[in-house]
Amino acid sequence: MAELLAPAGNFSKLKTALFFGADAAYIGGKDFSLRSFADNFTRDGLKEAVNYAHSLGKKVYITANIFAKNADMPLLEDYFVFLGEIGADAAIISDAGVFSAARRAAPNLAVHISTQANITNKYAVKFWRDQGASRVILARELSIAEISEIHSYVPDIELEAFVHGAMCISYSGRCLLSNYLAGRESNRGECVQACRWKYSVRKKDELSDSGWLDMEEDGCGTYILNSKDLNMSAHLAELERAGVGSFKIEGRMKGEYYLATVINAYRRCMDGGYSGIVGRELLTAAHRDYTTAYMLGENDKTVNYADSQAKGDCDYIGNVTDYREGCAYIEMRGRFKRGDVLEILSPYADFGKSFTVERAYLPTGEETDDCKLVQTVYRVPCPFALHAGDILRRRK
Repeated sequence: MAELLAPAGNFSKLKTALFFGADAAYIGGKDFSLRSFADNFTRDGLKEAVNYAHSLGKKVYITANIFAKNADMPLLEDYFVFLGEIGADAAIISDAGVFSAARRAAPNLAVHISTQANITNKYAVKFWRDQGASRVILARELSIAEISEIHSYVPDIELEAFVHGAMCISYSGRCLLSNYLAGRESNRGECVQACRWKYSVRKKDELSDSGWLDMEEDGCGTYILNSKDLNMSAHLAELERAGVGSFKIEGRMKGEYYLATVINAYRRCMDGGYSGIVGRELLTAAHRDYTTAYMLGENDKTVNYADSQAKGDCDYIGNVTDYREGCAYIEMRGRFKRGDVLEILSPYADFGKSFTVERAYLPTGEETDDCKLVQTVYRVPCPFALHAGDILRRRK
């Protein structure tokens, strides 16, 4: 079966990703990563993350996928030596010079070629295989049919493909819009997501008072650079038959509830032989309208014109830290009250079950009707034997 690969922007998110069923996680250090505004990991944190994942029999891939400059190279070589020493399962790299540095500095460190490398054909895949890469992360512009052709041509290299999450309007992320509008380099991890902003297209007209005339196709045509979110949950079997060995979820900037929801849904779908119905579950976390992008062929409906972010169907209420003597201990993330019906998000059998909050207690033992103190651990009687790491949510 294919690997389920999840993002993790910090150690807490790593634990969430692995708890809810990811086989591997991709993470970034404080440097050389294209998500520099995620919390990311110090060097000690990277070592701890690798050791933690390995203790569970799972893997960690570490990003070094910036478009590097001359001054970066000596620092990168030292970084790859470190990644090899801590036992990282692979480094994710996009730049040919950085790839060469990794091979020199840490010849035993596996290298995965990032989607930023713009791999859209079988000859590029063969090139990277011949250079010593063990895996390529395919461009989002490819169809399943094209992926199948690549696998047939180069069957002895691992193929990874994105199956879920936000997409750059440039699809594989090679964009200069952030640089132009905000002075922050997206290709060095500082993207401001300018493509998500609301725009108005205007035409210069010397005859008008303002000098400009607004141009709109219709009342919704304002988010003209805002891509829909990818969702390939209904096509995982086709992707695996085409040769994809790793299903990748986007989202190192996403929260724990989002990760738990999406990873849990894909894990259940995969473990059910791809027969699980996950469509409704994937609506419970915040998302834009979904698309299969180009996976099924040409597609001119990948832009989300109406808005920048849709709301999910559920509110994130809290994390279960313990269960004792018939009570769940809930670290509050969203306000809840007596009488609310809470739903269980879990990799275990109680997933999807609900219970009503009949009583709730503060850490002092005092009873309360209103649980409103963020990150306070409330004790709530619950008929289900929950697990530390489970999440509770409330349907809207």
